[in-house]
Amino acid sequence: MRFTLIIPTLNEAASIASLFEGIEAAFRQFPTDVFFDIVVVDDGSTDDTVLILRSLNLPFPLKIIERVERGLATAVLTGFRASESEVLGVIDADLSHPPELLPKMVETIRGHDLVIGSRHAPGGAVEEWPWYRRYASMFMTALVRPLGLGVRDPLSGYFLLKRNLIDWQKLTPCGYKILLEILVKSGCRDFLEIPYTFLNRGLGKSKMGARVTFEYLEHLLGLYFGQLRAVAAYGLTKIKELLQ
Repeated sequence: MRFTLIIPTLNEAASIASLFEGIEAAFRQFPTDVFFDIVVVDDGSTDDTVLILRSLNLPFPLKIIERVERGLATAVLTGFRASESEVLGVIDADLSHPPELLPKMVETIRGHDLVIGSRHAPGGAVEEWPWYRRYASMFMTALVRPLGLGVRDPLSGYFLLKRNLIDWQKLTPCGYKILLEILVKSGCRDFLEIPYTFLNRGLGKSKMGARVTFEYLEHLLGLYFGQLRAVAAYGLTKIKELLQ
């Protein structure tokens, strides 16, 4: 099995070395039939992120893509397109996602199309968020429920999927929530959520802010309209069939 892990970065010099230490430890636990590599997509870091990456001595291949465009979702898709692996994964560079969960996720993806690191599945948690961030997250997740995805953590940024799940022509992501885009556009129902504890960023600077929230709402609105158009088109097709 070929597995490529995508890591979007933007000024992650404070955490990137520690992240790769964790990934190396996880890599040693992968089954021997897993051929593993990493693609880092850097959105124009102005610190030493790229220099640190180039200095790493790793037991697996690392490809670094530097680009001017910014945006986590488009960075992930850039990484996906740069790989030919049958299994693709995404992890944040800020240490909020525990790399020690990767061996379990890799083993689980053999039997599913999608494996999600979930904060909201039984056993999952978030590390001491302030009340306003906790409620904002709950509200943003609640807005997704009418889409009927059946996923407890559709906004997770930590997941593995099989490449054939992606419909490249349909994906038009906006902002940060690439998993939500994939879930809606693919209609995937063969998934498993694995609980983990989301850790607060201890190093570096968070990218969250008003702009990210606006982009999320804009993205969600577009997904809702897309679903309504699909339902309307299906209804018209059925009406035409009845009239014939």
